[in-house]
Amino acid sequence: MCGYGQLKTRGVKKMSAVNLDKLLDDFSHIEKKISELHAENNLLTLQLEKANKMLTITQSQEKSAKEECAILQNMVKRLQQAIENQHNVRDENERLKNTACMLEEKVKSCKQEYESQLDRLVKELESKEEEHKFEQKNTRCEMNKRLETKEEEHKQLIEKKDLEISELTRQLRVQEKEKQNEIIKLQIEFDAKLTQLQKRTPKSRPDPSALPQNIYRRKLQHFQEEKNKEIEALRNTIRDLEQRLSKDQDVRPRKWKI
Repeated sequence: MCGYGQLKTRGVKKMSAVNLDKLLDDFSHIEKKISELHAENNLLTLQLEKANKMLTITQSQEKSAKEECAILQNMVKRLQQAIENQHNVRDENERLKNTACMLEEKVKSCKQEYESQLDRLVKELESKEEEHKFEQKNTRCEMNKRLETKEEEHKQLIEKKDLEISELTRQLRVQEKEKQNEIIKLQIEFDAKLTQLQKRTPKSRPDPSALPQNIYRRKLQHFQEEKNKEIEALRNTIRDLEQRLSKDQDVRPRKWKI
């Protein structure tokens, strides 16, 4: 209304001859049109915003639809591939079934052949076991005979060794007795010769019997040592024979049991 008053005042000053009523009507009409245009412009702005929102929603729906369409296309491809694989699997199953039937027939044939061979081998094994038992029995009998022979030989050898030990023991006793007799004899001879030398030798002179006495003593000692060596050798021989005899008795073979 302020603008309208200013315009009216100016129009009165500049154009006093113009028709004011008509001018006011025209201005009112223009102002009305401007208001209508503003209203329409606001309406169009609202519609544009609504259209933009709808466009955004539509674009989002279109994008979702495209993604869903792509997913569906992939699903269709997978289903087609699965159907194709299923057909291939069916063909493969048929081929495998035929192969399985052939293998079953072959297995049956092999099983029959195996059972036949097994029966034959079992019979051969039983026959071999009987032969082995017979041979084992004969072998044991022969071994027992050999062992009995060896045992008899061993007994004879032990008896022979016992006789040798007895003989060596007897010889040892004889030699010890002979040694004692020989020592006694030598002692008597030594005493007799010593007595004779003492009778022949004057008492005023130095006793020369010390030298012959020492000689006899050395001879007697040497004789004793020789006899002792012989006796020790016989004792060692007897000890060795006894140890061998003991070892032979420990390792005596035993008979085989049938």
